[in-house]
Amino acid sequence: MRLSQAFRSLTVIAGIGLASPTLADTYIVGVENIDYLPQYRWSDQGYSGFARALFDAFAKASGHTLVYQAFPVARLYAKFLDGEVDLKYPDNPNWATDGKAGRRVIYSDPVIAYVDGVNVRPERLGQGVDAVRTLGVMRGFTAWGWLDRIAAGAVTVQGNSSFPALLEQALVGRVDGAYGNVAVVQHLLRSGLERPGTLVFDPGLPHVSSHYHLSTIKHPALIAAFNDWMKRESATVAALKAEHRVEVGIR
Repeated sequence: MRLSQAFRSLTVIAGIGLASPTLADTYIVGVENIDYLPQYRWSDQGYSGFARALFDAFAKASGHTLVYQAFPVARLYAKFLDGEVDLKYPDNPNWATDGKAGRRVIYSDPVIAYVDGVNVRPERLGQGVDAVRTLGVMRGFTAWGWLDRIAAGAVTVQGNSSFPALLEQALVGRVDGAYGNVAVVQHLLRSGLERPGTLVFDPGLPHVSSHYHLSTIKHPALIAAFNDWMKRESATVAALKAEHRVEVGIR
């Protein structure tokens, strides 16, 4: 999808019943143009998933207008750092640190907790790091915990721009494991590929437990307002997390 088409396809105007928002209350949210449900998804129908539901609820409560624009993962960071989008989701202080050097990036309070790790066929569970020679990773993502082995040539990375296709590679044995969000893997196996249980998270392999944040360079007051809203509406946020099952695999 061309950017002009993507821009036209989804504009969220919230705050029905409130005064019409001013131009200053319109913000561009940069998102990833991938299928990463239940966290988020970009498709011909626009942006969806937990993130869309959460930001819609915040926009409605605050009266802001949120416009979602989707880009490939690496290009999204360039757009964010160049000031072409007002907000970025998801983000994390540990991501793209070289590009952020010298920039004051403001992060929201944690939005969700996540686990990123290696998902393998059940018969490969517990075989250890030496059994992983090829690792499937989404393009633009970093397999933290595997960098030393990758640099040493002990592990070869195979990139893919489609997460469902990445899981298919693991299922047919083209890679030894698929690196990604545990909740996303389980959702796709259950609801997308209709093959539940055919890949399992191996907690004995290097993995990361952290959080997704909303970030900005230009609008710290908006992040503060979002944090306040999440605190006030903690029950709403918790209900959305449960509905979308975004923290499956969190211990």
